[in-house]
Parts: sequence; structure tokens; C-alpha cells
Amino acid sequence: MPRINIGLTDEQRQGVINLLNQDLADSYLLLVKTKKYHWDVVGPQFRSLHELWEEHYEKLTVNIDAIAERIRTLGGYPIGSMEGFLKLATLKEHAGDVPSATGMVANLVQDHEQLIRNLRGHVDQSSEEFKDEGTADFLTGLMEEHEEIAWMLRSFIEGQPIEPNGTQPATQTKTPVGV
Repeated sequence: MPRINIGLTDEQRQGVINLLNQDLADSYLLLVKTKKYHWDVVGPQFRSLHELWEEHYEKLTVNIDAIAERIRTLGGYPIGSMEGFLKLATLKEHAGDVPSATGMVANLVQDHEQLIRNLRGHVDQSSEEFKDEGTADFLTGLMEEHEEIAWMLRSFIEGQPIEPNGTQPATQTKTPVGV
């Protein structure tokens, strides 16, 4: 690594770069999965999911570039191969699997929630272990974006009506005929 004098030791910078490369790998795998689902979705929700996932993979593309640039800012080099991404990623690929539209949404919820948990830990490590508040702040922003996407996707599959006051309506039970 080149000599960089930004108030972090080489070890601190390398520790953060390692975290960022894992986040890059997970984000890239999630991008590929989101794009594949965008292409493969069928059914009554095709248009809404097709458009939603296009928004999501465009946001992921911007985030991937930002992560790679953060790595370069710290003097490192981002992982840039599928082999490297698959080696570092905590998400699973599920190659060849084409689930239902709801299954696709559920898979993406799980992946975004996994990324949120990873990012939450990386925020803490960046701040506490590596003393890099800049990266902690950067990762917090990414985490908040994944939280919003996960919420949107969960809302799609929850499907329960909401009253105007924000509560769920009471479930009515049917009285059996003849009682």
C-alpha cells in the first residue's frame, strides 16, 4: 500500500479496506441477483416488481462504485473479479434457481437483511477497532439505504391491510353456519 498520512495506521486502513471489500462483494452479488430477478419475474406483479428492481439495481450500482472509490481513497484496491466476489461474499448465489415472484422478494429481503447485519457490524468495527469515523459514517449511509429497500420488499409480501390510523384491522372470525 502506498504511504498515506490521513491519521490512520496502515493496519487500520487495511482492516477497513478488508471490510469494504466484503461489502463490495456482497453488494455485487446482490446486484447480479436483483438484475436476474428483474429479467425473470412473471405473474400479476410483473410490472411493479420489474420497475422496483430496476430502481434497486441502479441504486446498488451507484453504491458499488462508491464502495470501490472508498477503498481507493484509503489506498487499497477493490476486488474486481467474480471469483473474488464469490470468495468474499457472505450472500449465497442460488445459481439456476428461478423462484416465484414472492419467493424472489423473500430472497431479496433475506439478502438485504444480511447486508444490514454485516454493515452494522462493520460500522462498529470501523469506528471502534480501526478508529475510522469516515468509513463508519459511509457504511451507516449504506446500511440505511438497505434498511429502506428491505422495508419496501417486506411490505410487498406482508400484504396485510392497514387502517388509516396505522394499525392493522382486527381479524374477524366467521361464525359457522347453523350455530
